[in-house]
Amino acid sequence: MTTVEKLRRAERWRIKTGDLASTEIDGWNGNFLVPLDGDLWLVRISDSMGWRHASVSNAQKMILPTWHIMCRIKESFFGDESWAVEYHPAKDEYVNDCPWCLHLWESLNEKMPIPPVILV
Repeated sequence: MTTVEKLRRAERWRIKTGDLASTEIDGWNGNFLVPLDGDLWLVRISDSMGWRHASVSNAQKMILPTWHIMCRIKESFFGDESWAVEYHPAKDEYVNDCPWCLHLWESLNEKMPIPPVILV
């Protein structure tokens, strides 16, 4: 399934009222409440400056998303053919605005280098 098809399916989770509201017209830019494993996850997605981005945090508790949750979010919003990464920047460029949030990134303009699948 492509990224566009996945986003169309994810519309049911889009926040459509209040301060975090967006509409389908906003496309890959908005806030979504995604129910997974008994919790609600706030997923903020955007595509700008050559990157598709999703930030993921729990909407109810101060807990980090697990690997399993991040995989489910990737499966829900990114195309099946897409590679997405979680970056760990150099220490002098580190920013932590939300200690309970993780991010997924996909390059829109360049093919991302990927390791041999056997290493993954």
